[in-house]
Amino acid sequence: MIDKLEDVERRFERLTADLSNPDVLADSARLQKVSKERAGLEKLVETFRTYRQVLADLKEVEAWLDGGSADEKVYAREALPGLKEQRDALEGELKLLLLPKDPNDEKNVILEIRAGAGGDEAALFAEEVMQMYLRYADRRSWKADIIDMSPGNAGGVKDATVTLSGDAVFSSLKYESGVHRVQRVPATETQGRIHTSTITVAVMPEAEEVDVKINEADIDRQAMRSTGSGGQSVNTTDSAVRLTHRPTGIVVKCQQEKSQLKNYNMALRMLRAKIYEIEQERIRSERDSTRRSQVGTGDRSEKIRTYNFPQDRLTDHRIGLTVHNLPAIMMGDIEDVITACRTFYQAEALKAQTGAPKPSMEA
Repeated sequence: MIDKLEDVERRFERLTADLSNPDVLADSARLQKVSKERAGLEKLVETFRTYRQVLADLKEVEAWLDGGSADEKVYAREALPGLKEQRDALEGELKLLLLPKDPNDEKNVILEIRAGAGGDEAALFAEEVMQMYLRYADRRSWKADIIDMSPGNAGGVKDATVTLSGDAVFSSLKYESGVHRVQRVPATETQGRIHTSTITVAVMPEAEEVDVKINEADIDRQAMRSTGSGGQSVNTTDSAVRLTHRPTGIVVKCQQEKSQLKNYNMALRMLRAKIYEIEQERIRSERDSTRRSQVGTGDRSEKIRTYNFPQDRLTDHRIGLTVHNLPAIMMGDIEDVITACRTFYQAEALKAQTGAPKPSMEA
């Protein structure tokens, strides 16, 4: 472990030197690449240097306990517990920082929400969950755009597509995919009976052109009139766009912009993200089939969460988390839930990587 960290430190120092290299400074693409790689290693290297200093301090204090003066022994006995605690905390942090990074973590997200079982109540809840994520995005200072939305028969939404752009959006939301279940008494229920409805949430990293190459000859493009509430272009111009990707059968639609070209470009982004997600899922399935069967993946086929309104309770079934105060959660206060999911899956990844109780990093 120490050898690996020292290799990373040497790489960091070479990258730092490159930032003063005239050849690198003259090449903007190379400069950007070097700067980005160095920034990605900076926290790990700083943590390792702190850890190494703590180890040195700990070694010195232990030497004082064995053969120091009376004052040094008193100091050593006082300092030893704190240094050991700091060492253990830094070891845990370093192991997390050394986990392989998800290449999609820094990507923006295309979020799809669809009403499932439960009819009108499912559509109402789908809109509430969409607003929950939009409020959370606002708290994080992300940019959010509703790209497409189909209204429910009695309000709410049958399905909605939203783009979220900002700092590490996918890293925060990647464990939100799956079936979200709601249990409550609908406003239309006269007998006071609790109904159970479901919606599905899909969180897809937005793919760049370099990630997915699409042959436009494989796309059927159809222009149509926008539907639903909106501005002057709704039901008057053929600005909405539907794309069908023949090789995969994927269909996407965008109608939010007045310009057909803008809707086409956005629909192409959505199509690229869906194709990228299919390929990523294929890779994950091949690589992680054993782990998937043990801990789940948070994909859209799994029931991941229940919102029980009569008991004011949210339960995440994958990680055994229960929290209360649903009104605050529906207003976008979901950071604790998101952090708990991320921490759980990081711990699972760490267990899978080590395959055994943690070894000493000093060995």
